Amino acid sequence: MSLPIDCELGETCFLQNYVDTDPGPGYRDFTCGPLSYDGHKGTDFALPSIATMQAGVNVLASAGGVVVGTRDGMIDRALTKDTAASVEGRECGNGVVIDHGDGWVTQYCHMKQGSVSVTKGQTVETGAVLGQVGLSGRTQFPHVHISVRHNGTVIDPFQPGANDTCGTSDKTLWADPLAYSPGGLIALGFTTAIPSFDQVKSGQIAQTTLPPNAPALVLYAYGFGSREGDRLDIIINGPANRVVAQSVDIDKTQAQYFRAIGKRTPAGGWQPGTYIGTATLYRDQQPLDSQSLTLTVE
Repeated sequence: MSLPIDCELGETCFLQNYVDTDPGPGYRDFTCGPLSYDGHKGTDFALPSIATMQAGVNVLASAGGVVVGTRDGMIDRALTKDTAASVEGRECGNGVVIDHGDGWVTQYCHMKQGSVSVTKGQTVETGAVLGQVGLSGRTQFPHVHISVRHNGTVIDPFQPGANDTCGTSDKTLWADPLAYSPGGLIALGFTTAIPSFDQVKSGQIAQTTLPPNAPALVLYAYGFGSREGDRLDIIINGPANRVVAQSVDIDKTQAQYFRAIGKRTPAGGWQPGTYIGTATLYRDQQPLDSQSLTLTVE
């Protein structure tokens, strides 16, 4: 299998969830980590923002075969309690199913409305464009969910053998083995006020320049796969000195989350120049991921 999404894994997209390998009411990914949820039957390749989705990222056929099913026309919107009933029986959203022969089937879900570009009965090759990543069906973030089945049984492409062991395996269905990521940072952004989570996920709230009289300077860190006990160190350094720094303890496991720190405008306004924001995620007292970005006060 090849990558089912046209992006740079770990740079312009990331692995959010894996197949649930727990046969009971709990959940676990193939490493026995928490990057899954109860009953999850596929692998989720996620985009960092709604803006990235809107710009257009292609969904690709992981292997060649014959298209045996498609659906399009469902709107792109994050699932809420009020909209859950509207996707009942259509949780996959807009999608494509490909039969690869010998009982092997892949299914691609949550594609963008109006983007499905193949038809039933069409033969496709590995890497063929099937459509684009969207936000349709039962989902709360833009991603493509790919499920693999063999004779009707769900197969984890990271661990296609027995699911009763933890850790990486030499056996994989990926042509180029994909590294497991236990969580990390998706993006940082400067704003002038603490944003809402919807604003963070939109990818459209962050600013790269501000005037000296901006009401506040805020830096948010957007992450995935948090675990209880993680720590985020968030720092803003100004042209001459440190503006603000804070260590934030993460108190629970979450699929996605954000934290923010900031400071109100000092007397006389913000000093013109370059401001550097940095966030470092720690797990078990060791750095897991770090990102930095700059802002210019003009």
